[in-house]
Amino acid sequence: MVDLPHGGGAQINELELVDFIRASRPPCNYIIGGGSKVVLAKHRKKHSLDYWLRQHCGSYQDTMQAVPSVIKALVATGFFVAEDKLLCPDSHRLCKGLRLSEKVLAQINRPERI
Repeated sequence: MVDLPHGGGAQINELELVDFIRASRPPCNYIIGGGSKVVLAKHRKKHSLDYWLRQHCGSYQDTMQAVPSVIKALVATGFFVAEDKLLCPDSHRLCKGLRLSEKVLAQINRPERI
């Protein structure tokens, strides 16, 4: 579990995030950061980590959650690798984000959990 510093004590279950990324359509193995200092209703990157965190973790939905400390903590789990040039499905521009690690990708075709 990863703590959200601006989430009112909320935590991220990194395995739920892995499952969310794996279930994305069209299929991909990453999620962009998409941190934005706007209220959730005006967030333009609906397929981003920031948007997902606001919807699924904690009660501060109008506060940016995909901050550098959260990204670093997610990378430290070993499930994700930070990357700088991932194609944003919303803006179609290259953005920073998290890619599933080789450790996770190696487990995708196996029935056991990570």
